[in-house]
Amino acid sequence: MDKNYLKSNRILKVELNISENARLFVNTLLESSHEFDRQKFGEALLDELSDLAKIDIVELKISNAKQYHKRSQNKIVSKQYGYYKPNANYIFIYNRTAVQGKNLAPKTFLDTLLHEWLHHYDFKKLKLNSIHTKGFYERLNHLKKMLLENC
Repeated sequence: MDKNYLKSNRILKVELNISENARLFVNTLLESSHEFDRQKFGEALLDELSDLAKIDIVELKISNAKQYHKRSQNKIVSKQYGYYKPNANYIFIYNRTAVQGKNLAPKTFLDTLLHEWLHHYDFKKLKLNSIHTKGFYERLNHLKKMLLENC
């Protein structure tokens, strides 16, 4: 089995001491739907998490375009909420739903932001080719739990 895959599955937690600032940014994002606020507080959260992890800051790009999606027989079979580009050092998030073009729900936006930041963490901190393993999702759930504690 691939060493990268095995290493990813062995690491179940994100090693961070979450700050009150990070929790404040999370709470603010959970109350926002406007692109300007999401850009401002999303960047602030990414900067804070990266500083806490002692890794490079990652840029955030938010698009008001509808999410990319694939259709098959008039059904959406897959959607892309966002992505992380490790060599360009940025996270890109679509702020509009795939079909109706509505702003993403705040929780969906936050989940996407944290998911993409975890790819950044894996790449920079853990030196992994970040892939969607069971370990990746364990780390993501651990990060969310720490950020939403006492909220």
